[in-house]
Amino acid sequence: MRAAILRNYNQDLSIEEVADPFCPTDGVVLKVLACGICRSDWHGWVGEHPKVKPGAIPGHEYSGEVVEVGPLARWQVGDRVIAPFILSCGECPECRSGQTTTCRSQRVPGFGEPGAYAEFIAVPHAHNLARLPEMLSPVMAAGLGCRVTTAWHALTGRAALQAGEWLAVHGTGGVGLSALILGHALGARVVVVDIVPERLAHALSLGAEAAVDARDGDVAARIAEITGGGTHVSIEALGIPATVNASVECLRPLGRHVQIGLPTGHMARMEINLNAVYMKQLSLFGSRGMPSWRYPSLLTLIETGRVDVSPIVARTVPLSGASAELRAFNGPMPPGVAVIDDFAG
Repeated sequence: MRAAILRNYNQDLSIEEVADPFCPTDGVVLKVLACGICRSDWHGWVGEHPKVKPGAIPGHEYSGEVVEVGPLARWQVGDRVIAPFILSCGECPECRSGQTTTCRSQRVPGFGEPGAYAEFIAVPHAHNLARLPEMLSPVMAAGLGCRVTTAWHALTGRAALQAGEWLAVHGTGGVGLSALILGHALGARVVVVDIVPERLAHALSLGAEAAVDARDGDVAARIAEITGGGTHVSIEALGIPATVNASVECLRPLGRHVQIGLPTGHMARMEINLNAVYMKQLSLFGSRGMPSWRYPSLLTLIETGRVDVSPIVARTVPLSGASAELRAFNGPMPPGVAVIDDFAG
């Protein structure tokens, strides 16, 4: 099969012919129909994710068609599916309690095992897969990837966002844009923060009530002014000290900060304004991924038209175009995300 392989950090991926994957006993092999290009992939590409080594095939936001089924898997050849990026075992205490994103034996394609920047991918623990709705294209399904699912669980499973509450979103990349769209659909009043005017304008067109350019000064103070004392919930979607602290500091008393930006590499440890946490009695949540059993709650919103996820995908690229998209994460990005939809190009 054809695959894009990381041979050297910060260098173009190598497009190579490699062996087709073997089918796991409890899993399937998919023909990859589409795969999202995510900032998490960039963390591995630059060498800041401990599980991504030279020789890795990136890609964890995929949709595909089943072409082979293991003896313990319930799928059939020809089924079209989507997957959460965390493939939980289904057997450990965490999985049995429903907290599958904290699975002790979780597996993540692209991070320690072959990912979906390839024509085919082997998917173990196939009970995590969800059927691709007919109204959702493979490209849009890959666009959901880890960004929409992560945002959905962060807002509803962790922060318990309520209609009428103020929500701040720091960073309007894929997951931040998803948080805006979903928060707005849930009835929240959304303030977005970014440094790219085009992205701020795009966010306003999608329902944000206010947009703050972080280059213009004290973000938290301006959000407090806009919201009359601070937001109830704040999402941090970058994983860097400036936005983490702005997220914490923009909250009103008893507010909820949710960390969904990936703080890895040299950002894994950072200084945080704990005085603000203490004085305002804030709650801090970490949120990573979404349990697979929560797919119906999200897909129902999309299928019934309550949520339009189409603005998230800005462009499609061939497999050979993935390197340029990864390099683009080194600087300010335009609105929307890229999805690979051509694995021969």
